[in-house]
Amino acid sequence: MVAALRAAGIGCVAHVRPDSPALDRWRSRFAALGAEVDPTPWQSEAMAAALARHRPDLVFGLLGTTRARGRRSRREHGRVENYATVDVGLSLMLYDAARRAGSSPRFIYLSSIGVRPDTTNPYLAARALVERAVTDGPLPWIIARPSFITGPDRDEFRPGERLGAWVTDALLGVARYAGGARAWARYRSTSAPALAGALVRAALDPRANRVLESEELRD
Repeated sequence: MVAALRAAGIGCVAHVRPDSPALDRWRSRFAALGAEVDPTPWQSEAMAAALARHRPDLVFGLLGTTRARGRRSRREHGRVENYATVDVGLSLMLYDAARRAGSSPRFIYLSSIGVRPDTTNPYLAARALVERAVTDGPLPWIIARPSFITGPDRDEFRPGERLGAWVTDALLGVARYAGGARAWARYRSTSAPALAGALVRAALDPRANRVLESEELRD
């Protein structure tokens, strides 16, 4: 996202939590792209003060965790990190900070394909809860629902997601030539740069308050 925003000539503040072991690496990487790094801690008042200081026009909510990461966080740091605390809790903290920023920024929320109000899937249910808060809130918004995000360009290696994307893409490739072109367009995976570019275009589009499904998040 930072690279896509800077390539479009947009000033960018990238948030990295202050206790991240990779803070120095991210600071150098983002500085090379011409972006500012803000290491504000994940605390409600601190985050609200940071966004009030920056007064952004756009806020990208791209947060998410995995069960594997949650287990590792609990084992190594004794920290509870799950869909409730990260996907929901931190996303809503960020939204509240954006609401209090004083600049009425557009909030671009990265959700997921398959989200619906009655879902029983814990991951999708967390996304549905945040979607509802965003659509009911006062800020202009864009909700993006991509399918699998994969490819060698992704910073975090998620073997389960990568395998799922490979299998799904293979099956959809067969279905495409058997009359399943619509399913292929909707459910096939996308790369991180392609998705980032689509989010930038959506953020700059004058039309707000839209849900973009995966087939709309293409080059």
